Amino acid sequence: MLKHQATEERNIHMSAQSAEKLASSPEFSLKTIIAPLLAVMIGMIMVLLDTTIMNVAIPSLQKYFNSSLKTIQWTITGYTLALATIIPLAGWMTDKFGAKRIFLITITLFTIGSVLCALAQTTEQLVIFRIIQGLGGGMVAPIGMAMSFRMAPPDKRGAVMGMLGLPMLIAPATGPLLSGWLIGIASWHWIFLINLPIGIAAVIVGLKFLPNQQRGKAPALDILGIILAPIAFSMLTYGMSEGGRGWSSTGALTGLIVGGVALLLFIFVELRHKQPLLELRAFKSPDFTLGIIINWALQASMIGTILLNPLFQQGVLGRTPLVSAAISLPISLGGLLFTPFAGKISDKIGARPLVFSGLSLMSIALFLLSGVNLNTGVITLMIPLFMVGCGMALSMMPLNAHILKSAPRELVSRVTPLNSASLQVVNSFAIAALTGHLSSRIGKRMVEAGEHAQNLKISALAFGDTFLIIACIATGGAILSLILRKPRIK
Repeated sequence: MLKHQATEERNIHMSAQSAEKLASSPEFSLKTIIAPLLAVMIGMIMVLLDTTIMNVAIPSLQKYFNSSLKTIQWTITGYTLALATIIPLAGWMTDKFGAKRIFLITITLFTIGSVLCALAQTTEQLVIFRIIQGLGGGMVAPIGMAMSFRMAPPDKRGAVMGMLGLPMLIAPATGPLLSGWLIGIASWHWIFLINLPIGIAAVIVGLKFLPNQQRGKAPALDILGIILAPIAFSMLTYGMSEGGRGWSSTGALTGLIVGGVALLLFIFVELRHKQPLLELRAFKSPDFTLGIIINWALQASMIGTILLNPLFQQGVLGRTPLVSAAISLPISLGGLLFTPFAGKISDKIGARPLVFSGLSLMSIALFLLSGVNLNTGVITLMIPLFMVGCGMALSMMPLNAHILKSAPRELVSRVTPLNSASLQVVNSFAIAALTGHLSSRIGKRMVEAGEHAQNLKISALAFGDTFLIIACIATGGAILSLILRKPRIK
């Protein structure tokens, strides 16, 4: 054990010396890592597109498979849960087989899963294939971010993370537009088939340009963690989705109780394991913990907006998938405008002013969206959506850079999967909880309105109620960001 510890410390010391040497080299510039970053970005774009590309397609899938919204929703939830399940293995797999090899293998598996989704004949098959797809692509983002972080010198990490912020922000926001366009000119099958050429391109570029980074000694695999994590996250998500019927319903109570117990056991196991699946000990750092919590608020606000917006436009206002996606385009435009700026300036002023400004902007926009109704016009939607995109861009990458900088350098390979996995779990919780809340509010408002209720009007009010919940979450994140501290460069 002492020998292993000494070897790890020596590797860490050598990595730190290499980074310092690279940073001090006069030949270094961001241009020297453009090609490797491009390989990472292509892979991340493909995977991240599929986190939101389903949102616009849900009504079409309901009609094609003759299925309910509650069932179709699991094509999204199952995917995000699969991501959360496999992401924690990123650190172990990287140490065991090397970052480049695992990065390329996961992209290949994701591409195969995408083709299977296009061939699905039933809702159940589609959910299963989406889970396979998620298991294939779950490690792409954390491994890609860790590789990029290690390639950059300490004083350039914010700029590099800002570049990675483009696919992390633009891909999820662009997914609905691409989905609407493909459904309009072809069919829903093409929202999955489009991944085939992208996946092939990512593998080719990665094989040529990604460096073979030094791998560490793979620790013993945390078997109990692997078993308990999916049980905890999936059951909690199921409980939240059933909460729409009532939090005292059998489904909700079963999911929350079983998931809660499994989560407590998972935390207990991880804290006692020498090489845990998720490095929960990182939460001992107040700076890291605060950054993670704010990131959860940001993620829930982002995924909630991207999920509800097309559902409101298609289900209530009667717009086509392409039109609703086009009206959502300002989210991407806001992201394109502010992401590079936020990444560069965060190296100088720190994360706090940017995160506070971004989440405050999102809060205002979401409060505006909480007033949607049957007469809501295009401009009335596009302005708040643009504000949401700008706010996301200002907050996301400075906050992610803050989280990585707040952890010891030797824990970066473990902290990245922890952050990524927790965000996917938050995605699952947010999707389940918000759709459950939406269904609950529709039911309650229908009862309140009585026999003269107008279904579309009631649905619009319920969407407004749900946007209000998201606005409160974003506001909470903005308030917490006021106490963020600028971590020292390590």
